[in-house]
Amino acid sequence: MSRAPLWRAIIALGVIAASLFFALTQSARLGLDLRGGTQIVLETKNSPVVEANAESTQRALEVLRQRVDALGVSEPSLYRSGERRIFVELPGVQDPREAAEVIGRTAQLTVHPVLGATDKPDERKGEPAKDGSRTLADPGRPGAFLELGPTALTGEGVRDADAVLDQQTMSGWTVGLAFREQAGKDWARVTGAAACAPQDAPERRVAIVLDGKILSAPGVTADVACEVGIIGGSTQITGGFSRAEAHELAALVKGGALPVPIEVVEQRTVGPTLGADAIAASTQAAVIGLALTGLFIVVVYRLLGALATLALALYGLISYAALVALGATLTLPGLAGFVLAIGMAVDANVLVFERAREEYLGARAPKSSPAPLDKPLSTGFRKAWSAVVDSNVTTLLAAGLLFFFATGPVKGFGVTLSIGVLVSMVSALVITRTLADFAIRRRFVRDRPGLTGITSRGRVRSWLAHRRPRLVHHRRRWLGVSALLIVAAVAGIGLRGLEFGVEFTGGRLVEYSTSTPVDVDAARTAVTDAGFPRAVVQESGAGGISVRTGELSNDEQHAIRTALAAEGGEVTVERDELIGPSLGDELRRYALIALGIAVATQMVYLSVRFRWTFAAAAVSAMVHDIVLVVGLFAWLGRPVDSVFLAALLTVVGYSVNDTVVVFDRVREARRRDPAADLETTANQAVIQTLPRTVNTGMGALFILAALAVLGGDSLADFSVALIAGVLIGMASTVFTAVPIAVQLEGSRPVPPTRPRRGGTGGTGSPLQRRERDTGAVV
Repeated sequence: MSRAPLWRAIIALGVIAASLFFALTQSARLGLDLRGGTQIVLETKNSPVVEANAESTQRALEVLRQRVDALGVSEPSLYRSGERRIFVELPGVQDPREAAEVIGRTAQLTVHPVLGATDKPDERKGEPAKDGSRTLADPGRPGAFLELGPTALTGEGVRDADAVLDQQTMSGWTVGLAFREQAGKDWARVTGAAACAPQDAPERRVAIVLDGKILSAPGVTADVACEVGIIGGSTQITGGFSRAEAHELAALVKGGALPVPIEVVEQRTVGPTLGADAIAASTQAAVIGLALTGLFIVVVYRLLGALATLALALYGLISYAALVALGATLTLPGLAGFVLAIGMAVDANVLVFERAREEYLGARAPKSSPAPLDKPLSTGFRKAWSAVVDSNVTTLLAAGLLFFFATGPVKGFGVTLSIGVLVSMVSALVITRTLADFAIRRRFVRDRPGLTGITSRGRVRSWLAHRRPRLVHHRRRWLGVSALLIVAAVAGIGLRGLEFGVEFTGGRLVEYSTSTPVDVDAARTAVTDAGFPRAVVQESGAGGISVRTGELSNDEQHAIRTALAAEGGEVTVERDELIGPSLGDELRRYALIALGIAVATQMVYLSVRFRWTFAAAAVSAMVHDIVLVVGLFAWLGRPVDSVFLAALLTVVGYSVNDTVVVFDRVREARRRDPAADLETTANQAVIQTLPRTVNTGMGALFILAALAVLGGDSLADFSVALIAGVLIGMASTVFTAVPIAVQLEGSRPVPPTRPRRGGTGGTGSPLQRRERDTGAVV
C-alpha cells in the first residue's frame, strides 16, 4: 500500500499545527490605513555641495529618526525605499501639520558674529556668501537688519540640546546648548570678541541662525571678559519660546542638520474610525462570503464540498499565520486581497472535483454497477495538477507586479494575494485530498457513493450534454461581438475620458465627516468662500464630504476644515491623501509599465507552456478584458487609481487563469488524438470545463458581492472592477480566446511530427497507450 496518503496527512497536520502556533502567539501588523495615523513620503534632492544618493539619504534618515523620537509619537516607523525615498509612518497622528514641519526642516544651525546693523536688506536677499556672511532681519527690531560675519560654528558642534524652563530669571522657556570640545572653544572666541565692543553696540551681539532665520541675537553681558568669552562649553538660546516651540527647537538642533534638502512627495492620513470600520466590514464580508461559497460547493459537491469548505476554513488560518510569520503589513487593499483569495481558493478544489466527476462517469459508463471512488478521485487530483499550477502561476505573476510597481497600501494587496495563491494550492492539493482520501475509505461512504457529489453529472453538465451546443462553430459571430464591445469601450475612453485619481494626477484629496449633516452645495460654498473656488467638492460615503484640489498645504487644508466646521459642527478628517506632481507622473508611468510587463510576462510564460498560437489567443483575450473593464469605468465615471490598478492586474491573472484551464484540456486531447478536428476538440474542451468555469466564478462572485455591499466606499470600486472582470473573463474564455486560438491554428497548423524510429506510427507501448487514454467520457 502506498505511503503517500500518510505523508500527506503528516504534512497537513504539521502545517495546521504551525499555523495555530503563529496565529495564537503573534498579532498581525496593521498598516496605517487600518489603525489610523499619518504616512509621509520624502524624497531627497541634490544640494550645491552634496548629491542625493543612497548614502546621503541614509544619513538624512538617521537625522529624521531623532526628530521623530523627540515628537513623542508611539511606535513610529522610518525606512528608506530605493536610493532617494524615505517613508515615515506616525500611528495616531491625525493632524500632520506639526510633524511635517518638524520633519521637513533642513535645521541648519549656524552662529555668526554681528558686524553691524542696517535698515536695508542686502542685494543677495539673505543668501549667504561663501564664508557664510549674510544680512538677515533682526528679530528684536521689526524692519531692521543685522549684518552677520562669517560662520563661527555650526550645529555639528552641538553635543546636546534641551528645552529648559528658566525659573530663576523668569525668562520663560529657553533652549540649552552643550558644545563639543572644539565648538566650545569657538563659542568662547566669538563671544570674547563681541565682549570687546561697547555696551548696546550691535557688534556686542552674537546671532544664532536656523535655516536662514535669526532665532536669537543676544548681547554679551558686561561680566564677560574681552577676548575671554563664555567658557564652560554651554549656553542658552532665548527668544520668548513656548514650551512646544522650545522642545521642537531642541529636537531639531539635537538631531542635526539634514545633509541634503528633502521634499514631501506623498502624505496620507487616515482617521481612527475609518480603519476600525474597514476591518469590521472586511471581516463581515469574509464570513458571509465564505459561508455562501461553502454552502454553494456543498450543494454542488455534497460530502466533498463539505470537506472542501473545511479546507477553506483551514486555508484562512494558514494564510493568516503565513502573513504574521513573515511580518507582512496588512493594509486595507491587502485585507481585500485576503478575502478575495478565499474565493479564488475554490478554483483548485473545483478543478479537481470536476475532473474526478469526469473520470468516475467515464469509468462507470460500460457498467451499470457503481465504480470505485478512489481511482477517479486520485486521477482527478493528478490530472488537475497541470491546470492548477499554470493558472496559479499566471495569478502570481500579476501579484508580483503589484508588489514591485505599486506604492503604499496597494503593495500589501500583492503580498496577501501571493500568499493566498500559494496557500490555496496547499489547501486543495494536500488538505482537501487528505480529507477526501480519509472519507472515501469509510465503508459508509463506499456503500453510498452518491454522497460524494462526483457520481452525478451536475445540472450544468447535464444541460450541456442534453443541448450539445456548438459554441466554437459560431466563432466569427462571437469575435464580431467582442470587436463591437471593444469599440464601445474605446469610445467611452475617448469621449468621456478616464477620471484619474489623485495618485495619478497629483494634488490632494481629503474626506471629512461632520457631526451635523452638511448639504454638498453648502459645503461647496463654504470651501469657495475659504479661498478655494476650483476645489471639487462631492458627497462621500454616508453623509461625508470629499474635497479634491491641486497643490494644497497643511495650513490650507486646516482652513478648509475650519470652513466646513462652521456648517457642520465638529469635523473629523477620515482620509487625507497628498500626492506631489512628480510622484503622480511616476505612478502613472509605473501603472503603464506594470500593465505592459503583465501582458509580456503572460505571453512569455504561456508560449513556454503552450504553442504560440494559444499564447497569443490567451493574451488577446486578456487585453480584451482589460479594455472592457477600463471602458466600463470610463462610461461610469469612476476613479482610476492604484486600487483600480490592483483590480485590473487581478483581472489579468483571473482572465488567463480561466483560459489556461480550457487550453490545458485542448492540449491533453490533442496529445491523445493529434488527427482530431480542432474545432470539435476545442468545443468539447469548452463543454468539459464550463461547469468548472461557472462554479469557480460563482465562488468568487459571492465574495466580491459581499465586499461590494459591506466594504464601503474604500472597496466598492475595487469590487465593481473585479465583478466586471470575472464576468467578462468567464465570457471571453469561451467567446474570444478559444475562437482566436482555433482561427490561428487553422492558418498556422502544427507541423506534422515524424514517427520515432522503431515506432509503429502511433500505437506505442501499452503503458504509452494507457497514459494517453484518460478513459473519461462525457
